[in-house]
Amino acid sequence: MTAQYLLKDVRPLGGEPTDVLVAGGLVAAIGPDAGDASENAPDDLEVIDATGMVLLPGLVDLHTHLREPGREDAETIASGTRAGAAGGFTAVHAMANTTPTQDTAGVVEQVWRLGAQAGWTDVHPVGAVSVGLAGEHLAELGAMADSAARVRVFSDDGKCVHDPVLMRRALEYVKAFDGVIAQHAQEPRLTQGAQMHEGVVSAEIGLAGWPAVAEEAIIARDVLLAEHVGSRLHVCHLSTAGSVEIIRWAKSRGIAVTAEVTPHHLVLTDEEARGYDPVFKVNPPLRTQADVDAVREGLADGTIDIVATDHAPHTREDKDCEWAAAAFGMTGLETALSVVQQTMVDTGRMTWADVARVLSTNPARIGRVEGHGRPIAVGEPANLVLVDPDQRRVVEPARQATASTNSPLRGRELPGAVVATFLRGRATVLDGVPQDDPADPRYAAGRVTP
Repeated sequence: MTAQYLLKDVRPLGGEPTDVLVAGGLVAAIGPDAGDASENAPDDLEVIDATGMVLLPGLVDLHTHLREPGREDAETIASGTRAGAAGGFTAVHAMANTTPTQDTAGVVEQVWRLGAQAGWTDVHPVGAVSVGLAGEHLAELGAMADSAARVRVFSDDGKCVHDPVLMRRALEYVKAFDGVIAQHAQEPRLTQGAQMHEGVVSAEIGLAGWPAVAEEAIIARDVLLAEHVGSRLHVCHLSTAGSVEIIRWAKSRGIAVTAEVTPHHLVLTDEEARGYDPVFKVNPPLRTQADVDAVREGLADGTIDIVATDHAPHTREDKDCEWAAAAFGMTGLETALSVVQQTMVDTGRMTWADVARVLSTNPARIGRVEGHGRPIAVGEPANLVLVDPDQRRVVEPARQATASTNSPLRGRELPGAVVATFLRGRATVLDGVPQDDPADPRYAAGRVTP
C-alpha cells in the first residue's frame, strides 16, 4: 500500500495554517477534515506535525551540473539528485558539459534514464547548442528534442556561444519545438586569463580582472538577436547591475527573454577573494556589493525570473590548490533555499509565494517541465517541499549529500531547513534525511519509467 501523509497545521505558500493530505501521488485533500479523505487505516497514515512550517511546490533547478558521464569522481547523477532532494528539489536540469558532451540524442537519453533509475528527482537533460561545446557547428537540436528525454533547454554553459551567426541559427532552430537557448554570457576575448571580478579588489590583490562588460555585451547582443528572430532566450547566472538593466530594458520592449541569478551571487561579493581561497572562484565571478544589491532588487521586482543553483561540484584536487590552477564552481543544491530565505524573505523583499515563483513555477515554465511548479491544490501532483523557516543550521560540506565539498558557505549559519520532500507523493526526504533507497520497487508506481 502506498504511503500517505497528513501534514497538520502547515502553511501553504506561507499562508494560513491548514491540513494537507498527500495520497496516491496527488494532493488529495486540503482543509481541517483532510485526514478524513485518507483511504488508509489510521496506523498506515503518517501524520507530520507541521506547525509553523511552510509548504511549497517542489523546487525546480534550471541549472545543475551532475558531472555524469565523465566526471563521476566529482558527482554522479545519483549523488547529485540526492543532494537536490535534500535541498527541496523535485526536478533538475542537467547541464551539457559532460564527457561525452550531451550533444546527441543518445547521450541525453542516457542521462535521463540514469536520473529515472536514481529516483531522487526528475532529471531533464540540457542539450548542447554546439557540437562538443566548440561553438562551430550546431548540435543535433531536433534529434534531442524528439528523443525520449524531450529536451527543451539548450546551452553550451561553461562556454559562451560567442559566434553571433551560430547563436542566431540556434535561436531560429528551437522555435520549431518551443525550445529555449540558455546563454552563458561571457565575451571570451575580454576574459582571457581572467580570475575574478575586475575592480578595486582585483587590483589590490593582483588577480587578473574579469570586467562586467564581458557579460553585459553578450546579453545586449543576444536580446536583440532574440527580438530579431522572435525566439526565446534565457540568460544564465546573471551577475552585474548592468546586466539587470539590460534585461529590464529588453522586457520593456516585449522581448522573450528570461534570466536567472545564483544563490552565491545573491549573498557573496568579490571581497571573499582576499583570502585567495579557491572555494570562492566561480564563473561568472563574485561581483561587488553594488552588483549584489542590484540583482536582489531585480529578483524582487521580477526583472530576474528565477534562482538557479549552478551547482558545480569538484574534486578536492581541482579546488584544493592555488587560485590560478583551481576550477571554477561551487556547490549549491542543498543551501539554495536557505540563501533565498536569508537574502529575500527575512529581509522583507519577497514572500514565500514569491519564493515558489522563482524557485518552482517560473523555472518549470521556462524549461517546459510538466507536473512541477504547479499550484498546491487538490488533484495536483504531490511534488512538494516542507520547510521549517525557524530552524537554523551551520553548513558542513562533509555532511551534505553531494559527493563534493566545495561549498562557499561552509561554517556559515543559515536560516531554514528542508523537513520533507515529496516526488509524486513519495517521500524522498523525511525529518530532513534522504530516504534510502528511493528507487525501492515498492515505489515503482510513483517513478518515471524509461
